[in-house]
Amino acid sequence: MNLSIKTFRIISTLEAISFLVLLGIAMPLKYIAKIEYGEEIVRTVGMLHGTLFIAYVLGAFIMKEKLKWSIPTFLIVILCSVLPFGPFYIERKYL
Repeated sequence: MNLSIKTFRIISTLEAISFLVLLGIAMPLKYIAKIEYGEEIVRTVGMLHGTLFIAYVLGAFIMKEKLKWSIPTFLIVILCSVLPFGPFYIERKYL
């Protein structure tokens, strides 16, 4: 698979934004505001985020080979995928 750095940056940005929307908008609407369609919002945003998360992790494996990341660098990239602003940091530092 020929994944470019630009494509991985786009996936990374979308993954980070979807995580922030899930944590900062969708979940508060469901659990704090208790709106009637909150569960549907969380399910939809969660599905989108899950798909983007998988694409990010697969892209990270490809970028590891392409950019010749060391194992510690690769582990940082993967760890940052579960932090709300982590992918933004990865874009600036490693791409």
